[in-house]
Amino acid sequence: MSTSKIIFITGVSSGFGRALAQEALNDGHRVVGTVRSESAKKEFESLDSTRAFARILDVTNFAAIDNIVADVEASVGPVDVLVNNAGYGHEGVMEESALEEMKRQFDVNVFGAVAMIKALLPFMRQRRRGHILNITSMGGFITMPGIAYYCGSKFALEGISEVLVKELKPFNIAVTAVAPGSFRTDWAGRSMVRTPRTLADYDPLFDPIRQAREEKNGKQLGDPVKAARAMLSVIASDAPPAHLLLGSDALGLVRGKLQAYAAEIDAWEHLTRSTDG
Repeated sequence: MSTSKIIFITGVSSGFGRALAQEALNDGHRVVGTVRSESAKKEFESLDSTRAFARILDVTNFAAIDNIVADVEASVGPVDVLVNNAGYGHEGVMEESALEEMKRQFDVNVFGAVAMIKALLPFMRQRRRGHILNITSMGGFITMPGIAYYCGSKFALEGISEVLVKELKPFNIAVTAVAPGSFRTDWAGRSMVRTPRTLADYDPLFDPIRQAREEKNGKQLGDPVKAARAMLSVIASDAPPAHLLLGSDALGLVRGKLQAYAAEIDAWEHLTRSTDG
């Protein structure tokens, strides 16, 4: 790319975050990435001694975020792009899964992202420019048994992103919700939190889903580097989309969901209209 930007990415130790950070550095951007340990900080900054900057941050430590963002703005420079990538997947039948697990899922996937946005928005709004990418999921559109908490968090982030598109347009700040399908990341492996099974009634429904996910892990269709290149194309665009699906599996499943949704709306239109007046 011809224009160098400062890109702030949460969660750069692996997965999409690492792939995007590496590709952005390759393109000449400066990258600020959040990590969880001093060793990870050193490892990330070793990627480029002049353009890779790491900050130790757990995005659920909401009280620390404002100071981290202010420090980055002062010491690295004005952030052009925020990429809310930090997140994880929770797998578990809802009846079996503790409410505390849902709270943790939303703290990371939703509240952490919102806290990052709120910390950076005053700077972007003052400059009247900026771009926010929220990494959601095809699970923010479609659902499947066993990931209710995860889908709920991604549906929430999709909705928040769409509202922000409208709120921030007057300030020349773009917002893109990036919804990947299945990619060769750690999402379905070591990064996934799994609730132990306790209720045999769900075995016929859920056991095949869990087994298939474990067998497919590492063999998914999506390439994280190609996803990173796609996100950099969006970052470079003068008119970035509000929603971006990544992967042909996401495309097929989301299109199918939207078509089924439209058909159901049509089928029940008479009852919908019956409540007027």
